Amino acid sequence: MNLASPFSLALVAITALAFLGLPIGLSMICGSILYLALSGADMGIVAEQFLNGMYSNYVILAVPLFILAAELMNIGSMTERLLSFCNVLVGRFRGGLAQVNVVQSIIFAGMSGSAIADAAGTGSMMQKLMTDGNRYTPSFAAALTAVTSVIGPIIPPSIPMVIYALVSDASIGYLFLAGMVPGLLMAGLQMVQVAITARRQNFPVEEPVPLREIPGITWRALPALFMPVLLLGCIYSGVTTPTEAAALAAAYALLVSAVLYRSIRWDALYRALLSSSKTTASIGMLIAGALVFNYVITIENIPESIKGVLTSWDMSPVVFLIFVNILLLLLGCFLEGTTILLIVVPVLIPTAQALGIDLVHFGVVVVVNIMLGLVTPPYGLLLFIVAKISGAPLRDIVRDALPFILWMALCLAVITFIPDVVLWLPRLLGYQG
Repeated sequence: MNLASPFSLALVAITALAFLGLPIGLSMICGSILYLALSGADMGIVAEQFLNGMYSNYVILAVPLFILAAELMNIGSMTERLLSFCNVLVGRFRGGLAQVNVVQSIIFAGMSGSAIADAAGTGSMMQKLMTDGNRYTPSFAAALTAVTSVIGPIIPPSIPMVIYALVSDASIGYLFLAGMVPGLLMAGLQMVQVAITARRQNFPVEEPVPLREIPGITWRALPALFMPVLLLGCIYSGVTTPTEAAALAAAYALLVSAVLYRSIRWDALYRALLSSSKTTASIGMLIAGALVFNYVITIENIPESIKGVLTSWDMSPVVFLIFVNILLLLLGCFLEGTTILLIVVPVLIPTAQALGIDLVHFGVVVVVNIMLGLVTPPYGLLLFIVAKISGAPLRDIVRDALPFILWMALCLAVITFIPDVVLWLPRLLGYQG
């Protein structure tokens, strides 16, 4: 590569601006403008790519709607009712409150589609419950909240899978189905580790819920429990598209919290709308920057060049998937997941297609890798979030999270080398891949 070429200078500009603190989305836009200026191209291309990508793609609209649904659930009493129901299911076992943390992540996974929303929404509540009376150390409670939160974007619905569908043209519906078994497998392995740690460290056993209270707790949680059933049922029955289902999820969360539970105040609703708007704007700017920079990458023929290099190495699909896992796990230690999805993954997709790798299988492998990156140091965004919530030292949280991360790596290996674990459910419901 010519280090004085417009593309090389654009990469330098993006890297320098990002290190100086400019958001990565704006950095990519600035670097792309520099590339177009140096190459003598029409500067209006930046606006054209931005407008065509952001306003002609119906899929992107699902992202802010799922974010809003998560915010509305968190300000209502849906969270408390669901936690009470989870306690009925697994609270009676040793380390039961830790098992509740895992189970609630499975349930919330069918609602928000965001690991950060799950960690921020239920994280502070679970932290308070687990550390009350010194039943669990703050670092273990925080570590468990971090690792269970990654289940959210694997079990449908999933914001990262929506973004992957945007860059790969894979079916969102089949991607959602493909994440179901890996997500449940990961949750099961986490529950195994909780049971092992509970026995080893003699975690407390919670007071069993009296039988006479179980029907009432279940009844009060039923409207919230119905949300993932409604959401996924509408998608897979064909009644709605995933984007329309996201709108339905937000409307249902507002209806249940405001009308049935009567737990939303106007000031809390305003804060929820403001928070979801800020998050949407941040993700939208990142997608906009990626759309413009992906145009530059396409002009430079980077995906085809990388495809030619990798295929010339005579890689088998298995070797390529190992290469992708190593690459994404390393990048996940330093880069934010959406950036990897929008910039790195599109470059790898042509090679995956050339090797005959199913794009739905590839998408789940990519998303699980990115979720692992959220809990691996030094970047580990979820680790920073739970450290702030808990006040526990980051090194202690990483130590307590390590056994869970190893189980998650095992889950990644299983879905990488046994595609049927991922594709079984989609094929059962009509997928031809």
